[in-house]
Amino acid sequence: MKRKYWVLFAALFVIFLLSACGAKKPQDVAGKLNEKVEKMDGYKLNAKMTLETGNEPRTYNIEVWHNRPGYYRVNLKNAGEGQSQMILRNKEGVFVVTPALNKSYKFQSDWPNNTSQAYLYESLVKDILKDKEAKMTVKKNRYVFETKTRYQNHKMLPYQQITFDKRTLAPVSVKVMDTDRNTLVSVLFTKVDFNAKFDSNAFDTKKNMTGAKLEVPVDGKVGNKEFSVKYPTAKIGGTTLLDEQEVAVANGKRVILTYTGDKTYTLIEEKAEVLPAASTEPIPANGEMADLGFAFGIKTGDSLSWTVNGVEYTLASKSLTAAEMMEVAQSVGGEPEK
Repeated sequence: MKRKYWVLFAALFVIFLLSACGAKKPQDVAGKLNEKVEKMDGYKLNAKMTLETGNEPRTYNIEVWHNRPGYYRVNLKNAGEGQSQMILRNKEGVFVVTPALNKSYKFQSDWPNNTSQAYLYESLVKDILKDKEAKMTVKKNRYVFETKTRYQNHKMLPYQQITFDKRTLAPVSVKVMDTDRNTLVSVLFTKVDFNAKFDSNAFDTKKNMTGAKLEVPVDGKVGNKEFSVKYPTAKIGGTTLLDEQEVAVANGKRVILTYTGDKTYTLIEEKAEVLPAASTEPIPANGEMADLGFAFGIKTGDSLSWTVNGVEYTLASKSLTAAEMMEVAQSVGGEPEK
């Protein structure tokens, strides 16, 4: 009888050892992800991104091209409006193109290396490697990591959940969360190609600018469209709307919203200018590129400007921090305060 118990115990012990040896540790999986990044020459991926930072969810289709060592092409298109922006990085610099306005800006920037990027594979892996407290769970055929983020406004979006396919290590989804673990940004990857090949001029500035304008033609009617005023929903320092003024300008109206409280700021909204079709040269950007998730703007001193659906927004404040300005900008899209 004792012999039977010993045999059973030995069998269970062997099973335990085998299962323990087969268990994946977070650092082991992170190492494999990093190894894949280092061996890759480039990739293409498609994703659908949803933002919950305003009153209503906003959904965007994203197409990403990346080729080593540091070439990028990211096409961001509003799923409902058809408006788009493209960010392009090559040996000449970093460019942001808004084809409907026939505008392109050139930045001196180290994008995308300075912050988290929820739709770039190597950025997600870098976030995992940087966070020594990253947690991992295994769910069927998925590796699920929870890590800290490296956003400029990381206090608003401090956490993220990144899911990879267990077999291919391809990204499946990303959820970026606030301090209460509410998901404010979600990215669902629909197609990933780790063996992508690119033509020699795939990241050429002029070629991509021309292609972007063909895909989303210059909209000469943008300047004639009426726009509805949008309000920020972010609550910072008990700030409230003090005054709203409408001023007549050459192309319609300019709306000036003044907010007061512990953190004062002014938000200006007006129709964006459409440049003549003959304008083809990029405009040097006098400031830093600001990645708002739904658009790429310009941060200069105490101001932040960006364009969405033919409307130009300018946020100015001497009391908001850079991260707080990003938070306010990302929340613009609400209805008037009651």
